[in-house]
Amino acid sequence: MSDGTQLDEAAVGALQDVLATEHAALWSYALAVAFLAPDQLAAARTDATAHRELRGGVEATLTQFGQRPVSAQPAYATPKPVVDAASAAALLVTAETDAAAAWRSLLERGSDRGLRRAGLDALTDTAARCARWRGVVGATPAVPVFPGRP
Repeated sequence: MSDGTQLDEAAVGALQDVLATEHAALWSYALAVAFLAPDQLAAARTDATAHRELRGGVEATLTQFGQRPVSAQPAYATPKPVVDAASAAALLVTAETDAAAAWRSLLERGSDRGLRRAGLDALTDTAARCARWRGVVGATPAVPVFPGRP
């Protein structure tokens, strides 16, 4: 994920933020699959796998640079109760939106070329996942003008 140069404090902080967001996204997907419609389960599982791979890459990068990766929380607060397929899909929109913001922050705070490339790839993929879930909940536009921007 990195080009091998030393990471500055800002980049390490951004990576830790990304990792915390990836932990939360995985927790959100685990909750959501209990409520999603059967035709949405394959996409949710694919998306969870993508987040699991991203999380693993971030953990490996932090460890490579002698940093202790932040741990996942035992549970996370959802913005609204998840009680059906619609609220589960809305939770996934939130998870992907949060992930996009974290990856965008890595782009803004990191100077390592390899990290910036990985961040851009992750931001692009996150925007695509978010667009799919925004479509499920009927949010417009399906893709925000600047993914990851509040």
